[in-house]
Amino acid sequence: MNKNDQMSFLGFEAAPEVSLATPVKAKTGKRAAPTVKLPDLILNDPAQPVMPAALTSDLSPAPVTALPEPLTASTAPADQVEAMAQSLSRHPDFRVLRRLQPRTDYGPVSGQATLRVIVLDTETTGLDARNEKVIELAMLSVLVDTATGQPVGPVTLYESFEDPGKPIPPQITEITGIDDSMVRGQRIDDTAVTALVEQADLIVAHNAGFDRPFVEARWPVFARQAWNCSFAGIDWRQEGSGSAKLEFLASERGWFYDAHRAQVDCHALLQVLSSPLSNGQTGLSRLLNGAGQTRYKLRATGAPFEAKDKLKSRGYRWDGEGRVWWCSLPSEDLLAAECIWLRAEVYGQRSARVQLEAMDSRVQFSGRAGTLSEKTL
Repeated sequence: MNKNDQMSFLGFEAAPEVSLATPVKAKTGKRAAPTVKLPDLILNDPAQPVMPAALTSDLSPAPVTALPEPLTASTAPADQVEAMAQSLSRHPDFRVLRRLQPRTDYGPVSGQATLRVIVLDTETTGLDARNEKVIELAMLSVLVDTATGQPVGPVTLYESFEDPGKPIPPQITEITGIDDSMVRGQRIDDTAVTALVEQADLIVAHNAGFDRPFVEARWPVFARQAWNCSFAGIDWRQEGSGSAKLEFLASERGWFYDAHRAQVDCHALLQVLSSPLSNGQTGLSRLLNGAGQTRYKLRATGAPFEAKDKLKSRGYRWDGEGRVWWCSLPSEDLLAAECIWLRAEVYGQRSARVQLEAMDSRVQFSGRAGTLSEKTL
């Protein structure tokens, strides 16, 4: 089989051969450049003809000098990175988030009136304090200037793992990064925890209704202390925040951090609460002042079934065991206003008796019962 037959067999149409000695006329009538006669094609893959090596090496482009690597935020000096960040932050189309840097000292104490606050967070094996266990406890203890609401002085840190005595569920490890190998054989120091907590005037947690029952079940000293909740004790929606989640609150203030580990969550919360609220008061001031108020759990006993949508949209929660709608109110003024709303919107101006549970700061968020009474609307 000759070359042209081979080409046809493989699906190629052979081009006519042109001798170097044969001039080819261009359309202009001028002598055209000579056409090189290629040797037979070398076929590694019948569908993909490959140039002979000798020819391809002659036709390869000249080497290109590599351009220097561009300067990026990861390779630039720190002062240039800061300049980039400041430039972006001034642009209306950009927001700059900085990694939250833990603070271990808030400056000198100058003899001003202070109260000691502990910011606390836990990681646990689950949600139910009656059946699950603490696997990590972190506390930041710091003095707070009662006039300014700002932390002052050094921050005392306590953090430790504890072996729960059972495997950590995979979903907890996925959220927290804590696995069995990290807690195996570990135990939180009871003496150190008790000594630190006894010095505190107030303990703060973001969702204290979760953390307080866990730590009270493990360390009785927590039941004797005053508590407040940075999630429920501040109306973040009224403050203009789109969410009360700690990561969101930090982001609004220009910080990001690796959440769901107890120590960094404590640092994030302390810095969020050191920032001013809409009235210029810090979150720490708001919580210290609120700790002296009695919180009320109002149960709308005997509320008609058709009022359930109103109650739900108002923020009431359904207690399936007690079969009653209830809400939590942080002051007597708010309790009085809520009773007026209930009488008008739920009970149709009829007389009704509702149940109240009064809880001071040593009971609220604990799961322990407060003082029960009834109130006539």
